[in-house]
Amino acid sequence: MNAYAMGGTIRTTLNTAAALAIRHDVEVVSVYRRRETARFDVDPSVPVRALSDQVPPEGEAALHPYGRCTGAAEVLRRVPSVLVPPSERRYRNFSLLTDLKLATYLRGLDGGVLVSTRPGLNLAASRLAPAATVRVGQEHMYLDNHPLRLRRQIARGYRRLDAVSALTERDAEDYRRLLGGSTRVVRMPNAAPRTELRSCGDAEVVVAAGRLVRQKGFDRLVDAWVEVARRHARWELHIYGSGSEKDALTDQVHRLGLDGRVRLMGYTDDLLARMAAASLYVMSSRSEGFPLVLLEAMAVGLPVVSFDCRNGPADIVRHARDGLLVPDHDVGALASALCELLADPARRRRMGCAAVERARDHDLDAICARWEELFADLLDDKHRRRRHG
Repeated sequence: MNAYAMGGTIRTTLNTAAALAIRHDVEVVSVYRRRETARFDVDPSVPVRALSDQVPPEGEAALHPYGRCTGAAEVLRRVPSVLVPPSERRYRNFSLLTDLKLATYLRGLDGGVLVSTRPGLNLAASRLAPAATVRVGQEHMYLDNHPLRLRRQIARGYRRLDAVSALTERDAEDYRRLLGGSTRVVRMPNAAPRTELRSCGDAEVVVAAGRLVRQKGFDRLVDAWVEVARRHARWELHIYGSGSEKDALTDQVHRLGLDGRVRLMGYTDDLLARMAAASLYVMSSRSEGFPLVLLEAMAVGLPVVSFDCRNGPADIVRHARDGLLVPDHDVGALASALCELLADPARRRRMGCAAVERARDHDLDAICARWEELFADLLDDKHRRRRHG
């Protein structure tokens, strides 16, 4: 949808594209662009194409959070999308302008492999991409997290795709049941980043990162930190990210007397380095798909404390080996787990070493090899069907 913003889907897409580009022609296509430059570094071997350029005039970005165009394009941008279903959680980000741009792009494809990265785009690809193109719908959130109306549309539309990829085996099974065997469904987890950075484990800093939105549960984390601050007065919590909940979180930190103990650090373009400067990572999300940020933290040697939410953390963190999982919604348990590890530096270091090994299980080269195998199989199947009419 937007390759120029921040988020785990964007990071993993850019990383995978760069790795695949070593042996293949790869292009990242962004439905729209609303800022001049991408938040993340883009490998120079991977071109990024924006179908709809909606960058506001210089100095006016705050006045146009949903972009701005000129002339007829601005009129079309203000008309709601008819291609993307209203049940799509990011429906407001699409418009009749993006419909026209996206439809033109999809209908102009001729062969190759198209991977789309969210339900609205998957459904559009299933309808408009030509049969000669292999169409893979990638899911970055678990099926039950989608609204019921969208799940019904997925049940119909995804049957026209050549494959659906889910991030966990549990979710893959849910999609197989929903689609009734009509479409190939595979598990394809996100890959860990390549990095030589390592935490030394002695900084009195716990780190968290993500968009400052309700889904990420930072309000629950701040509540938990009240007890952590009482028992470990020298430790600080650093939260990286930006979003709509920033003001509410700032007020919460002040109301709970945590000024200077909980710091909202804002966006960083060097998250791995910030993680390596900490000693522990904490995740407080209410829901996740397959959180890349956990793999990033583990890759630099951070043990993890996380709520065991419906999907994601338990597929990565091995409880009591490279981190601690606590019952979802139990803020007291989250605080206790944090205090447990803050009080035991030797255990933190053992878990940090195990975390590095766990991240290697999701090596980028290995994940890309699985993508290549899937693409080759799907292309062979398509060619075989075309030869036999």
